[in-house]
Amino acid sequence: MPSVLREHGLMERLRAEDFGEILPPPYSDSIDSETKVRNARAIHDYSSALAHRIGQLLDETFFPIVLGGDCSILLGSALAMRRRGCFGVLFIDGHTDLLTPESSKTGGAAGMDLALATGTGPRLLTSIDDLTPYIRPIDVVLLGYRWPDPTSQSIALPVEPMKGLPLEVMRRDGIHDVAAKALERFEHQSFWLHVDADVLDPVWMPAVDSPNPGGMNPDELLTIMTSAIQSPRCIGMEITIYDPTLDPSRQGARLIVDLLSNALG
Repeated sequence: MPSVLREHGLMERLRAEDFGEILPPPYSDSIDSETKVRNARAIHDYSSALAHRIGQLLDETFFPIVLGGDCSILLGSALAMRRRGCFGVLFIDGHTDLLTPESSKTGGAAGMDLALATGTGPRLLTSIDDLTPYIRPIDVVLLGYRWPDPTSQSIALPVEPMKGLPLEVMRRDGIHDVAAKALERFEHQSFWLHVDADVLDPVWMPAVDSPNPGGMNPDELLTIMTSAIQSPRCIGMEITIYDPTLDPSRQGARLIVDLLSNALG
């Protein structure tokens, strides 16, 4: 993902400085017997290394833009913030990512990342450096999800004090107004912006692991991203899940570059 976005002029469009990559260890599809999470030890080690790099940039007052990867990179971002205090997360995603090892059918941390970051799950991943939770549930605003069905009884739905608004509610109440109200939650607190490309409809972004119909269009996502990034409380962001191997035309890459450059002005 980072290489393809660079090839499509992301750095030039953003006038950004490239701080390189944190390369993950080799992937293993085996599920750890103790945590019931795939790649648990590797994710622990990678998250710590990513948190160190993000922390360096935050300390130097840069605005980091982290290009994933799957959504488990949230653990590195959240850990970097937790090492520095109490921060919030504006979580824009087609899924809630609140599964647990017990409720997940795959054992993939990418479906559990928000649960792990807010302290639910095995200590190997929820308590790196004995810091837990990295983000308090009350400091999370989750926008735009389509799964699980908001009318279901799924245990992966957000509950208070976490704030969650599914896409259908956002559209009913107005995307711009919802974004403005969500940011009121961070009026006195700095926050990190998480964007999963699968929040977009597959018509616009088919190159994701779990495409589901009925997602945002680019203008809707741009409205939320712009509102968030313009907030003086937003200290950095990540964008995840885009898979170039599923995008031979590079439609998705061009869209991401346009979204980021337009949102960042």
